[in-house]
Amino acid sequence: MTQNARISITEHPVALGSFRSWLKLLWESQGIDVRFIPRALFVSLATFLTSPLRLYERMRYDRVLRDVAIHPSPVFIVGHWRTGTTHLHNLMCQDSDLGYVSTFQAIAPGLCLVGEKRIKPVLGRKAQRDHPTRLIDNIPLLFDAPQEEEFAVANLSPYSFIHAFSFPRRAPDFFQRYVLLRGLTETALAEWTAIYLTILRKATLSTGGKRLVLKNPANGGRIRTLLNLFPDAKFIDMYRNPYDLFVSTRNVWRTVLPRSQLQGISSDQIEAYVLRFFSQLVQNLLVEKALIPPGHLVEVRFEDLEVAPLAEVRKVYEGLGLPGFAEAEPAFRAYLASVADYQKNAYKLNDEIIAKVNRHWQFAFDEWGYDRLEPSPSDRERN
Repeated sequence: MTQNARISITEHPVALGSFRSWLKLLWESQGIDVRFIPRALFVSLATFLTSPLRLYERMRYDRVLRDVAIHPSPVFIVGHWRTGTTHLHNLMCQDSDLGYVSTFQAIAPGLCLVGEKRIKPVLGRKAQRDHPTRLIDNIPLLFDAPQEEEFAVANLSPYSFIHAFSFPRRAPDFFQRYVLLRGLTETALAEWTAIYLTILRKATLSTGGKRLVLKNPANGGRIRTLLNLFPDAKFIDMYRNPYDLFVSTRNVWRTVLPRSQLQGISSDQIEAYVLRFFSQLVQNLLVEKALIPPGHLVEVRFEDLEVAPLAEVRKVYEGLGLPGFAEAEPAFRAYLASVADYQKNAYKLNDEIIAKVNRHWQFAFDEWGYDRLEPSPSDRERN
């Protein structure tokens, strides 16, 4: 296997996912580059060999899950990728009264209940050896830690934008259909809904019925749908300086693609995706936020969370009417102390980036009030 195609079972986002879903994605892929065939075969084999475990889990738990009642007022953390949603999610989940989808549940949702005692420890140790931190930043990768439930959707179905990292030439289609939920048939939307609720029921069952805190930037395109499912849902919308957001999001694509892609795309195409998808997601979010009832939405600025995280979490609890901040405050402080030495990735901001962001994302400066820069001869260091 070539260096470009080398992969670990704990690295590819759907290596422990549905075999049937993976075959459907391959069939509709519009072509796989020859150099990535070994990777496609590896994921095919991994998903096939773990199919009996997923079948066993369905046989054992489907009836149980039908009776699981999801808390009617989950908390959805939305906002574009790289706006600090992970940091806030990890922080809020220190509250023992709140539940979440764990990393293990996200990467192996079809077997997470039957695999909790034996499979999870083995994969967790392997992941720690291969990648002790997340690929895209320096946040520790722990199987019991909170995780973005979109990975679980991707592992159970073809209905997820995560698949764009395997099939990047289809990224615009994945984004329109499975982030903005546009162009879906009624059958596909019903299947997405059933899968999403199954994921939340499994997390609810594992946490003993606690209110779930769910971090998923893709949900910024689904506010209307989520409110139909959970009329009493709470939302936290996060935002960040557009220049920093651009370079950080571009880095995600550059980091994740080499480890998951089955199709090649150019650096220019990656940048075009970042610019286009941000505009579509955030503009949709700005429109659909008006549907959220008063008292059910709080906005958090990345830079404020970075400087005063405890104060921002207090603001979230007060703004959404969540109980238990005082009781959870010692756990919040302990977690913040544990990540006090965290080092963000550093990137360069140059004239070309400034010009692109200014040209495509003017609406974000207008909405969020960040200062707009003008291109200058010198580069600036950004994080």
